[in-house]
Order: sequence, then C-alpha cells, then structure tokens
Amino acid sequence: MGNDRATRAVYVISVAAELSGVHPQTLRVYERKGLLDPSRTSGGSRRFSEEDLDRLRHIQSLTTAGLNLEGVRRVMELEDEVARLEEELVATRAEAREAVAVTHRQYRRELVPLRQHLVPTRPARHTA
Repeated sequence: MGNDRATRAVYVISVAAELSGVHPQTLRVYERKGLLDPSRTSGGSRRFSEEDLDRLRHIQSLTTAGLNLEGVRRVMELEDEVARLEEELVATRAEAREAVAVTHRQYRRELVPLRQHLVPTRPARHTA
C-alpha cells in the first residue's frame, strides 16, 4: 500500500471503534469474518487506516439495510469483482482503440493513391 493519508494505518482499535461508533469487539468480529484486514504492528497490535474506516462505514450501511455478515461479505466480494472487471474493461477498450489506430495507420501507408486521367472518348457513331 502507498504511504498517503488514506492508506496509512495509524488508528489503534479503540480509536477506530470510537471513530466508527462501534465496539472494539465488533471490529474483531469483522476481521475474523474477513470483512476487515487491518495492518499489524511488529508486536501484533491492529492499526486501522482511513480506508479501513471507509470500509467499516460501508459494512455498517449494509448491515443497517438488513444484510447479515455473510451477505455483507458476499456483496463486498462482488463489488470488488465489479471494480476489477471495470478496470479490465477500460484497459481492453484502450487496447482496442490503439489496435484500430495502428490498423488505420497501416492502411494509410499501404494505400497507393490512384490518379485518374480523363480519357477522351469519341461519341458513338450511329449507323443509319
């Protein structure tokens, strides 16, 4: 992870719990269920980042909407898959645009200009 503010794991579990309005034990349950994956210090203490807190808020919104924790886990897994597929689609579209551009450039190089000369024609003779 990067070292920017959102990904820097700085909050101990009690502060993360207070900031998110849940009990520290709830954070432990969420981690055990695979919903959260906080960083750990060398001593094994959990450290939460702003991204972790955003994820926690998302979990809370889904549970408030009536999903159980397994439903939350599945929804978040599907959201991650959709995000991955969207990134793949953007990359594939860019590759396709580049392939079309390369093909068009090739066509322009390979096309030989056709010079059309007008050939005078005589009017057809009518035999009577």
